[in-house]
Amino acid sequence: MLKPCIEKESAMPGFAPPVADERTALTAYLAHQRRALRATAHGLTDDQARMAASASELSIGGLIKHAGRCEDFWTDLVLQRQRGPRRKPDESDADEFQLAPHETLADVLAAYAEAAERTDAVIAGVRDLGQAVPVPRGLPWFPEEVGEWSVRWVLLHLIEETARHGGHADVIRESIDGATLYPLLAAAEACPDPWFQPWERS
Repeated sequence: MLKPCIEKESAMPGFAPPVADERTALTAYLAHQRRALRATAHGLTDDQARMAASASELSIGGLIKHAGRCEDFWTDLVLQRQRGPRRKPDESDADEFQLAPHETLADVLAAYAEAAERTDAVIAGVRDLGQAVPVPRGLPWFPEEVGEWSVRWVLLHLIEETARHGGHADVIRESIDGATLYPLLAAAEACPDPWFQPWERS
């Protein structure tokens, strides 16, 4: 569920709030990109959340599912532990981008919220954003010549990843019913005096 944008610092709901330091900037921009991705699902049915409505096979439900799993993966790297099975280098990740028949949009939104809360809690407990995060070995999509990242790098990557998939979701949502981000945000967050007419189901 999206937080209503009625606080003073949210007077411009399309922007991240003002920031005072690096940590706040990184976490605020990550939260802002999560918020935009979640908003693309506002008002969708489960069937619509499964739709691959653009030229790709991506769906909004699948993108949100992937974003939650992505945060769990990177948070585990920061903690230097892994949870559950990891796919093999030649194994397809297609299932991670699809809403399975037994899954609902509410399920993946809840899982995404839990993953975000976990990421935020872990980052809050990191004293130094320069703390080393070892690069996993034996996975072809990670560079062999790099031994470690930093927590700072991980946060920047999560912002990048979330923003990229948020853009995918924008295109898919507009292909489903013509809805665009700011009217969806205005509707989802019950913004007072919105700059945009809140989205309404046609």
